[in-house]
Amino acid sequence: MLPELSRSMLKNSLVLALFAAVTVAVVAITQQSTESRIVAEERAAQVRALGEILPAHSYDNALLDHVIYLNESLLGHRKDTPAYLASLNGQPAAVILQANAPDGYSGTIQLLIGIMADGTLSGVRVTQHKETPGLGDRIDLAKSPWIKNFDGKSLSNPKDGGWAVKKDHGEFDQFAGATITPRAVVTAVHKALRYFDQNHTELFAHLKTTEASQ
Repeated sequence: MLPELSRSMLKNSLVLALFAAVTVAVVAITQQSTESRIVAEERAAQVRALGEILPAHSYDNALLDHVIYLNESLLGHRKDTPAYLASLNGQPAAVILQANAPDGYSGTIQLLIGIMADGTLSGVRVTQHKETPGLGDRIDLAKSPWIKNFDGKSLSNPKDGGWAVKKDHGEFDQFAGATITPRAVVTAVHKALRYFDQNHTELFAHLKTTEASQ
């Protein structure tokens, strides 16, 4: 009786051990597959977001493979922050900077700012904010086309005095009941253009470095 019981217990133990091993293997494979899919989806989302900033056919390189890290007070950085370099036929085409407007009504407003090699803005997008719904949140393209007013602008268009909201005698509209938010964005974009004007040679020099390393 005892030997039979021992054999039965051993058999059950082996079955449980095999089941556990198979379960662990399945979970590991599923997790690896899921993580790979998540990474791929995140990369695709980043590519789409960056693609909204630059005109179609204005660049031909993979932006996510040409990244440099900046820590620049003029851009509102407090830590190393990625910037993306675009090229067309091997020549510098544009840069996408990440900038922070620290003086939003409800806190810091995070921006993506595309600047073409000639210094004109290709596009600006708000990536994160906490502004008041129905008022300050109109900086978000999903809420209002206001952010598109920056398209084609540059340091000389308008001149320095124009880089302000109309309430401050500038050229950019403010929102009824919400002047602080657009004022913060206009200031941040203007600072980004000044940074590019002062550093574009160094920025695009990194493009040659990243291409040579691939």
